[in-house]
Amino acid sequence: MKDFNEIISKFAIVGTVAEVKPLGNGLINDTYIVKTADDATPDYVLQRINHHIFTDVDTLQHNIEAVTTHIRRKLEETGADDIDRKVLTFVKTTDGTKTYYFDGDSYWRVMVFIPRAHTFEAVNPESSRNAGKAFGNFQAMLVDLDEDLKESIPDFHNMAFRIKQLHDAVDADAAGRVAEVKPLLDELESRAEEMCKAERLHREGKLPKRICHCDTKVNNMMFDDNGEILCVIDLDTVMPSFIFSDYGDFLRTGANTLAEDDPNIDGVEFNMDIFKAFTEGYLSSAGKFLMPIEIENLPYAAALFPYMQAVRFLTDYINGDTYYKIKYPEHNLVRTRNQFKLLQSVEAHTPEMHAFISEQLKQN
Repeated sequence: MKDFNEIISKFAIVGTVAEVKPLGNGLINDTYIVKTADDATPDYVLQRINHHIFTDVDTLQHNIEAVTTHIRRKLEETGADDIDRKVLTFVKTTDGTKTYYFDGDSYWRVMVFIPRAHTFEAVNPESSRNAGKAFGNFQAMLVDLDEDLKESIPDFHNMAFRIKQLHDAVDADAAGRVAEVKPLLDELESRAEEMCKAERLHREGKLPKRICHCDTKVNNMMFDDNGEILCVIDLDTVMPSFIFSDYGDFLRTGANTLAEDDPNIDGVEFNMDIFKAFTEGYLSSAGKFLMPIEIENLPYAAALFPYMQAVRFLTDYINGDTYYKIKYPEHNLVRTRNQFKLLQSVEAHTPEMHAFISEQLKQN
């Protein structure tokens, strides 16, 4: 059992620790609320960073520090009120050198707890519109960030890299499963060149990389008591990427009518109401900086992420289920088929998506 008081003592917090207890149900990092004894001092959030996923903690924290510092400066320049609740504040170690501490076994960081703030789990048109607006604004504030950020998870959303992983898995056929999934492999392979379009456009100098959140779930926003957006949270995956990462990744989960591992494949559809709400919110805040090539490829982004996830699930199935946790032997195969069905639904709705985006541009 870790001595939390010992760990917290390494950070320059204000106040005396009264209580430490678990906070939330995050899947990656262990998170705790640190209550202080005096109402005049802030409470804090203590996190153990999962350094098995984020192997370069120095890069991870550098990215987060650069982004939060820049956002704070932007808020100050615009005269925003209540700034400490509109951007995350990370506490430095007592020697003032870092925003993380290594105890010889684990990496830790401390943030100032944001009071009177809430997250929501429900995905509906209202929350999707808020998410689009929040993540679009997050990108917009970081467009002029003059800082060298690196990928906290290398090749995280690199489609060409994911295709190579699939090809390597097929060549090895470690679990002897390639023959049974040949029809799925053929379908994915037939789309591979088109789905690697972003990397190709970037190589040609036509498509920029931006600073993106790369984990745009609806519960990664915080709201005040009046339902107004305070800030975007969970910044571990903030890194250079194509804007498609934030746009397409939200729709992959938010606009799927079923969970990604639901075996009822016939019930999987791309929810156009969620698409329209998220897109409306996103363009209202990100539209001011997006290039035409980014906007015209938003439907491609909606297709890219179910495709990418289908590739990743199938790769793991072929490899013998070595990456994703499974509950039964065909779990990854069911996930693959679910995501491929979502992809097909996205493809069927593509003309409608283009038409809606065109209408939004006329209105903005």
